[in-house]
Amino acid sequence: MYAISLGDDGAELRPLEPWHAEEFLAHLDRGREFINRFIPFGEKATDLDGARDMLQRYADLRAADSASLHGLWLEGKLVGGVLFLNFDAENGNCEVGCWLEPAGTGHGLVTRAMRVLLDFAIERRGMHRVEWIAAVDNLPSLNVARRLGMSREGVRRSSYPHHGARLDLEVWSILAPEWRAACARGAHSDH
Repeated sequence: MYAISLGDDGAELRPLEPWHAEEFLAHLDRGREFINRFIPFGEKATDLDGARDMLQRYADLRAADSASLHGLWLEGKLVGGVLFLNFDAENGNCEVGCWLEPAGTGHGLVTRAMRVLLDFAIERRGMHRVEWIAAVDNLPSLNVARRLGMSREGVRRSSYPHHGARLDLEVWSILAPEWRAACARGAHSDH
């Protein structure tokens, strides 16, 4: 198992695996309403079996090299995560995403963890394009895309049904040469 330090505040990025089911469920229960404002993440993981099933599904996707789930721990407590929603190594494209419970907000955790994912995707796996898609009203998520140096490509109008409404989604992306140039300039900020 890996644990990547995300700074001096005790934040770590680690894989989320089926054996984390109890901790994962407790985390989702603490933040479910907050997390599900814009995304249905973990909506079906309402008991231990559901949490284990979700983590197993991502473990299987990771084994197939098509998606992966990574937890964010702050001072030893699971408070959120980042993921590759899809990972298409053959075509050099992937989509990243995130979620947090309230205790994880305001620390720059997603931005710091996402840098690790982008570096891995681009530098280790040869991805050319990384996408970020978020609801137009999800300002914290859109701000992470900005901090990462991504470009806003447009809006998918009324494209995502969620909680009885259809949300507009913003599409952001960064290409490998843009990421490398931003890293070389030291143009990234955490907050």
